[in-house]
Amino acid sequence: MERTPVLPSRALVLPRVTRIGTPPAPTGPAGPVLTALGLFTVLLGAALPLIDFFIVNVALPTIDRDLAAGPALLELVVAGYGTAYAVLLVLGGRLGDMFGRRRLFLAGMAAFGLTSLACGLAPDAWTLVGARVAQGAAAALMLPQVLATIQSATAGPRRARALSLYGATAGLSMVAGQILGGVLVAADIAGTGWRAVFLVNVPVALIGLVLAARTIPETRSERPAPIDVPGTVLLAVSLVTLLAPLTEGRASGWPLWTWISLAAFPFAAYAFYAVERRADRQGRTPLVPPSLFALPGIRRGLPLVVPFSIGFGGFMLVMAVALQQGLAFGPVAAGMAMAPLAATFFAASLMGPRLVARYGSRVVTVGGLIQALGLLLLVAAALHDWQHLNGLSLAPGMAVAGFGQGLQLPVLFRIVLAEVPAERAGVGSGVMVTTQQSALALGVATLGTLFLALIPSAGMRNALVITLLVQLGAIALTILLSLRLPRHVS
Repeated sequence: MERTPVLPSRALVLPRVTRIGTPPAPTGPAGPVLTALGLFTVLLGAALPLIDFFIVNVALPTIDRDLAAGPALLELVVAGYGTAYAVLLVLGGRLGDMFGRRRLFLAGMAAFGLTSLACGLAPDAWTLVGARVAQGAAAALMLPQVLATIQSATAGPRRARALSLYGATAGLSMVAGQILGGVLVAADIAGTGWRAVFLVNVPVALIGLVLAARTIPETRSERPAPIDVPGTVLLAVSLVTLLAPLTEGRASGWPLWTWISLAAFPFAAYAFYAVERRADRQGRTPLVPPSLFALPGIRRGLPLVVPFSIGFGGFMLVMAVALQQGLAFGPVAAGMAMAPLAATFFAASLMGPRLVARYGSRVVTVGGLIQALGLLLLVAAALHDWQHLNGLSLAPGMAVAGFGQGLQLPVLFRIVLAEVPAERAGVGSGVMVTTQQSALALGVATLGTLFLALIPSAGMRNALVITLLVQLGAIALTILLSLRLPRHVS
């Protein structure tokens, strides 16, 4: 077994790019090149897992009626997918480094199609929960290969554009999930009802497999590290002890196990850190090398991904519930109310590379301020005339908030991954996506729990207003942290 030498942390930091727009020194192999069609294919693979995290939000009432699931099992339909997804992402990245990212992408895409079929055919709620857990595991196998392939098969301006498109895809997928879910549930294609939100993945996965086999180059680490079993187990325990009680606690009435699990989380997290640090110092390659955090992009960019994603995940769930249960919007109307957000997010993502070339990382700061303005417009609309609130009156706030989000997310992804060496592309992308996915789940758990807990006493309108104002705190934190980013973005 080849041993990776221990390097001083500064040895991992690549030479900084001092001029905006100057291509960085090539870090990936000269051979593999990701074509435009190949980029489309990997972005399709990136979209599917994120769409499926949010697509069930508008389908939950229908699932409840059809399967008599109840609140606790409905929470598990969402939490089971998100937890399995978050827990296994870093391992998925490591496996891609070892066995080849194209191979793992194909395996993940095939498994995602099969587990989606299982979800769509589930005869009862518990079967659906099990299929959703398996679907999350398949997504964790596929998604890290997307960013790792981009890192290894592109360079310079092409990489910057690809990362911007990845950020745009990620944001749009999260919004499109709720829009698509509403349309499919309302269409009730061939009497499938909510099952269509899962069955639609099957033909898309088949198309993705055909395209991937033809267009994605094979890349892998030149010095793949063995699987870090203790680190993998401890990371899984850490994330499960945090995410499971937060997502399931409210619906279950906060039983004893939820408090025991939360109490165990800090011990599990510290044990994971200690094991990884010891492995790094002994010359072995841990699952998440602590030395990876010596890279300026990861050290400064990841802390911004957390509050941004917490706010985004909570916002999408809260708005879905408020529109359907508070304002009696149908599934299509609830989904289409998000359309202005999706449109302006996409427009801002396309503008991002040019704005970054001119203004650097201050684009993130301005994006946070614009997003905050959008939330205030939504608060004002809710307070002004709640009983007659409709998609038109929500549109200005949605559009402004989406534009601000679109200025932030693609740039953050670019900053985090800019200096990750090609041989660590899998673990670097796994760490970033795990952080994003865990924060999305935390947003659903924390802001969602706050919102649902306030409804009985404060009413739907006031619960929504209070939750949006709390989210402004996460936006303020993102803005403050963005001031610490290096001005130049490579």
